[in-house]
Amino acid sequence: MGSAAPGENYLNHEKGLKSWLTTLDHKRIGVMYMITVLVFFAMGGFAAIMLRTELAAPGPGVLGEGGVYNQFMTLHGAIMVFMVIIPGIPAFLGNFVLPLHLGAADVAFPRLNLASWYCLIIGAAITMISLFYHGVDTGWTFYTPYSIETANGTTWVVFGAFVIGFSSIFTGLNFVATVHKLRCKGMSFFRMPLFVWGLYSTAILQVLATPVLGITLLLLLAERLLGVGIFDPKLGGDPVLFQHFFWFYSHPAVYIMVLPAMGVVSELITCFSRKTIFGYRAIAFSSVGIAVVSFFVWGHHMFVSGQSEVAGVIFSFLTMLVGVPTAIKTFNWVATMYKGSIQFASPMLYGMGFLFLFTIGGVTGIMLATTALDVHFHDTYFVVAHFHYVMVGGTLMALSGGILYWFPKMFGKMYNEFIAQISFIFVFCGFNVTFFPQFILGAMGMPRRYFDYLPAYADLNLLSTIGSYLIGTGFLILLYVIIDGLRNGADAPANPWGAKTLEWTAASPPIHHNFENEPEVTAGPYEYR
Repeated sequence: MGSAAPGENYLNHEKGLKSWLTTLDHKRIGVMYMITVLVFFAMGGFAAIMLRTELAAPGPGVLGEGGVYNQFMTLHGAIMVFMVIIPGIPAFLGNFVLPLHLGAADVAFPRLNLASWYCLIIGAAITMISLFYHGVDTGWTFYTPYSIETANGTTWVVFGAFVIGFSSIFTGLNFVATVHKLRCKGMSFFRMPLFVWGLYSTAILQVLATPVLGITLLLLLAERLLGVGIFDPKLGGDPVLFQHFFWFYSHPAVYIMVLPAMGVVSELITCFSRKTIFGYRAIAFSSVGIAVVSFFVWGHHMFVSGQSEVAGVIFSFLTMLVGVPTAIKTFNWVATMYKGSIQFASPMLYGMGFLFLFTIGGVTGIMLATTALDVHFHDTYFVVAHFHYVMVGGTLMALSGGILYWFPKMFGKMYNEFIAQISFIFVFCGFNVTFFPQFILGAMGMPRRYFDYLPAYADLNLLSTIGSYLIGTGFLILLYVIIDGLRNGADAPANPWGAKTLEWTAASPPIHHNFENEPEVTAGPYEYR
């Protein structure tokens, strides 16, 4: 492995747009994912603000009528799930950090890695074609038989999601091979950082679960284009079968979104607590345990679909079971912070925000796993609040913390720490103002997916809308922090946080092949004290 020229790094190793679009460097691909995800996040966030503005008061609002509202709701859900939260941490942070964590020069299959980014871009472009065909109003779940019969751009969105699925599969294959084959000398499985364990468990889910979604979407396209009777009851099909197929993928997909976030939080908490992580092996094995159990819990989405009482009891038990490894992680994170020398830097604030919000999401998930409660809360705003406490309170809080944590390593610049802390205050407070009232609205019986509501729900909806503006302000401030850091930030040292994992031994930003000399690991990743 040759030496780099003085001042050379992966950002200036080659110049020009073509060098980026044809790059095989995992770090550059990670940065391209970062830009892509942030653009999609802005689009999905705009749709969310429009939805909340419509719901600020009863009666017709900025979106006019229900059909437009449903199109914005579908756009928001499809973009946030398929283009932001699923690729956000694995494809962006994972691509950049995983080889550095392992002491490798790149991922196992660099060309496949670049192809995964192009699959996301192409799939997203196909999805956006639907806007020229009167949009899509099915919701991001594409439930049949409506998604078969509706005469709009559903075909384009479904095909776009199918193409995006290849991005997820390629990334998962790459990460599994990289973890098994490219660890540096001395890097045993139990010397890997916990972020790697999170990515590894996620990769297994991506490889095994995503093809099920792909097949389901192909069958849906066959119904729309060829009139094949699989899900359409008029053709002898079963619409409930679609739900089984869809949720068999989509509940593991929740952990495709959350497991990497848990890995990020493990890195943040041990670094900023200045303590060796408590229960390393328990956290590592709990990631694998969550991945395994998540394949068997899809039926809790279908308690009111007519499935048998026995199936309901089994799925209820398995759904509660997945809370056990999650609780193990939470306990170990709190135990790590106990008597630690905690530094309340902005990445740590986002990590602690994850702990608080995801715990609420997990506890309310146990409530929804109870069949008697789920029958009452099903398709109400209680479910909306639960889902967002898990996804936004979990994945996006961890993604924000991860961006700030590895920003100096990615770009060799420091950012304005004070303004970054301000962004956390807006996001955290705004999130709770937005979504906690929705638990109350759901308990009161307000249904989700409706563009209008009874006057009794008006005050809490207005409060929720105000909170959404606070969240939007917080993320805009965070974007300013990133841009200002890139333009005006001071040069970052190799290890500004005093962390112990391997990526901090590389230069900031790293050279093209990551390390001047191949690293050798002689201890665990968190040897603080």
